[in-house]
Amino acid sequence: MKAGKDKVISLHYTLTVDGEKVESSHDRDEALWVLLGHGQLIPGLETALEGHEAGESLQVDVAAADGYGERQEGQIQRVPKKYFQQANKLKPGMTTVLSLKQGGQRVVTVHKVGMTTVDVDLNHPMAGKTLHFDVTINEVRDGTEEEIQHGHAHPPGAEAH
Repeated sequence: MKAGKDKVISLHYTLTVDGEKVESSHDRDEALWVLLGHGQLIPGLETALEGHEAGESLQVDVAAADGYGERQEGQIQRVPKKYFQQANKLKPGMTTVLSLKQGGQRVVTVHKVGMTTVDVDLNHPMAGKTLHFDVTINEVRDGTEEEIQHGHAHPPGAEAH
């Protein structure tokens, strides 16, 4: 079966940027489960996976435009510390998660830490970078009706929600 929209795939990956390993599913010894066509992956990686089958390995270079976008100037924003977990441990250059007023979260880079506020760069830390993925596809199957309704894969052994 070939990977495509509404297919669930299980994969292992290693991500490198500028020759440096950033993360790997092998470090957690846990495959990533994804429902394709539902915005769970950056567009460039999702497009590269389409048409591939279980057992295949591939190397994918994703340009910034198809990854986390190009860096944009003027994206520094001052945010009250209450929107950060463990705000007192933040230091310039660190990446952290910002809880958004409208719900959800965003990965940001700390620019400056003040007494009551934190200046953050709203660009994703990997914006403007070419991403290199080494991927091995373990499994490809049809997404269930429930997975398609929920918009994400339900890995084996995952609790129902």
